[in-house]
Amino acid sequence: MHQVDLSMVDLNLLKLFEALVRDRSVTLAGLRLGLSQPAASRALGRLRRMLNDQLVVRGKLGLDLTPRGEALAGPVSKLLDDARGIVSPAVFDPAAATGRITIAAHDHLSVVVLAGLVSRLERQAPALSLHIAQPAGDNVRLIEQGAADLALGIFDALPGSLHRRGLYTDSLVCVVRAGHPAAQGAFGLDRYVALRHVAVTISGVGESPVDVALSAQGLTRHVALRVPHFLAAAMLVADSEMVLTLPSRFARLMAKRLSLALLDLPLPVAPLSPAMIWHERFHGDPAHAWVRQQLVDIAVSLDGEA
Repeated sequence: MHQVDLSMVDLNLLKLFEALVRDRSVTLAGLRLGLSQPAASRALGRLRRMLNDQLVVRGKLGLDLTPRGEALAGPVSKLLDDARGIVSPAVFDPAAATGRITIAAHDHLSVVVLAGLVSRLERQAPALSLHIAQPAGDNVRLIEQGAADLALGIFDALPGSLHRRGLYTDSLVCVVRAGHPAAQGAFGLDRYVALRHVAVTISGVGESPVDVALSAQGLTRHVALRVPHFLAAAMLVADSEMVLTLPSRFARLMAKRLSLALLDLPLPVAPLSPAMIWHERFHGDPAHAWVRQQLVDIAVSLDGEA
């Protein structure tokens, strides 16, 4: 097959042909494209030479298409529509969106943040599916490898290819079973340290903020149980004499659903700053940007509730 040099193809001439098919007039087609009648006639001459056919001829009611012109009308229109779609900004319509968004998040953030996202998807993007990926440490590697579209968590230094957006601030509180003796009277640091603790171990690397703060005061706590899930930890504490230190937003939700009492943490610990991260390759994607905005809006509503 003879290969055509695409550098010799002028898309503006194809736009003229599209206008000729629509208007059946060189003058009207030229006006549609901002060309004078002589300029439109010259362009038609170049178009005929490029396609090696007359394409349009004079008829009783204007210009008639030649057989080749008839054959080219549909393909040229589609080609130009495809070209416009490539160079035009993509528009995301949630109501028509399909596919799957994968988010890596540990269970407490799934409960606090993603429940609101599920509700929004049900109302605004019912055909868009949400998948919560199995967490892997701080989830940075999942984002780098493309195994997740977004990750929620608390992040330190990030690779240059990742973006971060803070969601809200939080603090730590303690939970014990309802009726626990620690919930009666003052709950000071000595009493806190004396209890048996449940600790949630996510990455297994480094000390928790609580242990760092205790160490600064020359204290340690007895961690009697370590579990990898916040929800499991809360359920276990509800049926034990142990104490659990949790992010306050998640703790309040658990206290509504489980038999738990909330206590102030008698220890100064820096506020928590959950954030979402994503890869540069998704930064300009309209669907991804829409989901990110939903999460930002949900976080703002959480701050309003607080």
